[in-house]
Amino acid sequence: MRPALQSRVLGPPPRLDGLELAPDIQMMLRLAALEGEFSLVEGRTVEQARAENLAGVPVVCGPPRPMARVENMAIPGPAGEIGARLYVALGAPKPPQPLLVYYHGGGWVIGNLETHDGLCRFLAEHSGCRVLSIDYRLAPEHPFPAALEDAVAAFAWAAENAAELGADPARIAVGGDSAGGNLAAAVCLQTRGDGSRPAMQLLLYPATDVVGEQASRETFAEGFLLTRNDMNWFENHYLPNGAEAGDPRISMMQTPDLSGLPPAYIATAGFDPLRDEGEVYAERMREAGVKVALQRHSSLIHGFANLTAISPSSRTSMLEVAGALRMGLS
Repeated sequence: MRPALQSRVLGPPPRLDGLELAPDIQMMLRLAALEGEFSLVEGRTVEQARAENLAGVPVVCGPPRPMARVENMAIPGPAGEIGARLYVALGAPKPPQPLLVYYHGGGWVIGNLETHDGLCRFLAEHSGCRVLSIDYRLAPEHPFPAALEDAVAAFAWAAENAAELGADPARIAVGGDSAGGNLAAAVCLQTRGDGSRPAMQLLLYPATDVVGEQASRETFAEGFLLTRNDMNWFENHYLPNGAEAGDPRISMMQTPDLSGLPPAYIATAGFDPLRDEGEVYAERMREAGVKVALQRHSSLIHGFANLTAISPSSRTSMLEVAGALRMGLS
């Protein structure tokens, strides 16, 4: 739809907190509202939320991008095998290549390899990296710290088996979106000081502070797909009875000392309940001497990394993310 016509039909894009929503995101949210989709999981059972999330993949991702190699594999983990999927782009140089160990989003509850297949293909195609997507255990069947244990084990396995993966062992990064960004950040903390640690962390709108009530959780509490109630739903399923929300393995913002972590690229979305905690975490790492590139994609919403097939503004931002990964591992 032409911008002038869209403005007449939908009105001007929403403005909040000094920011203006991208017109293509405005259109997407209006269409979602017509379908009754005002949030990601509110009012759903776990099974319903997972099914709806998976059913939406063909709509937002489109046909799969062709790859030179897509291989499902199994990684030994602390409670049995961990599923994984390796992506190698068409035209990729001969190995060894940089490798991104990727943890999908979905609130630790509803994501899987399929929901983030399009995102991983996009990063493999545009970053110059191989991508290893990790199918860690999900809550509530496997609450914290199961996902983190799998995430740490998967990175350790990738580092030890770099040659098998066609990867350069000195250029293995970890990354993830939302809950996956939380896991990637936690892996960096858990491996700090180890002989083998990530070369870089790629954090897309990460959850970093379950305890703290950053202002954006209230400012964008509803109306932009991910709601504050959604986050409560996810966190309540992830944290078992007796778990401390202030555990720095969950709320890494509560870690007193963030020095010695790998360089980081952090992408936040302007209209996102998690925006502020990602940005505060970036500043905390900078204060501790960590090299950090922070980019606020001010006109976008939580989840934009999965919207490259239907949102030109999201695609532009994800090309920047891919470029940052390429430069960080060059």
